[in-house]
Amino acid sequence: MRIDVLTLFPEMFEGVFGSSILGKAKERGIVSLNTVNFRDFALNKHNTVDDTPYGGGGGMVLKPEPIFGAVEHVTGATTNEGERKAAGEKSPRVILMCPQGTPFTQSKALELAEESHLIFICGHYEGYDERIREFLVTDELSIGDYVLTGGELPAMVVIDAVVRLLPGVLGNELSAVTDSFSEGLLEYPHYTRPAEFRGWKVPDVLLSGHHAEIEKWRRMQSLLRTFARRPDLLESADLTAAERRWLDEERRGPKDGGP
Repeated sequence: MRIDVLTLFPEMFEGVFGSSILGKAKERGIVSLNTVNFRDFALNKHNTVDDTPYGGGGGMVLKPEPIFGAVEHVTGATTNEGERKAAGEKSPRVILMCPQGTPFTQSKALELAEESHLIFICGHYEGYDERIREFLVTDELSIGDYVLTGGELPAMVVIDAVVRLLPGVLGNELSAVTDSFSEGLLEYPHYTRPAEFRGWKVPDVLLSGHHAEIEKWRRMQSLLRTFARRPDLLESADLTAAERRWLDEERRGPKDGGP
């Protein structure tokens, strides 16, 4: 996978792209992580990338020319969709990090992990010229209902979530499968050595070696944790009839046992 980030502050990504899981994925050649300063594509001698909005109002608006120019540079092709298809090129996903965007979820991360080329646009100022949204961007994403000073931190979040799903990135391929949200539920609790710490013991079932019982316990814990912390997720989760009956009983009043 190739990932290009269009930003006014490429230095913000140096540590992130060179460390931990992302750094190892880059070293192994699983992903190419690149930053482009779109100020380099401004069209005047002052390298201006923003201007006042037509119609008046506060703040500055990101100009279209630097963004279109930067995207065309990293794709090595025209941004015209018809010409791309005629040349047999698959279009990259051009992602605008924006508070107005679709909320970013694990399912979106899985979707993006199937792509071969992602381009992230990290803006600043009051907003973007609408022609960037209309004629260049394929996705608008938000990581939450709050406003940050720029799109760099949100882009880092999305890139991290996507890259860790690529084959060969995680040491244990099951890790991504059992993550919270991957199966519609929050993840079950984890324990490791020692078996007893300050009087707090690891649940006996995890020490039993009985894999079927362990899986049953983990599923139950995922249900309980999701019910307690994110009950909204249960509406669309893939649950058995017995699990749904148990949840209905829990909503009416707590009972011992489980599905």
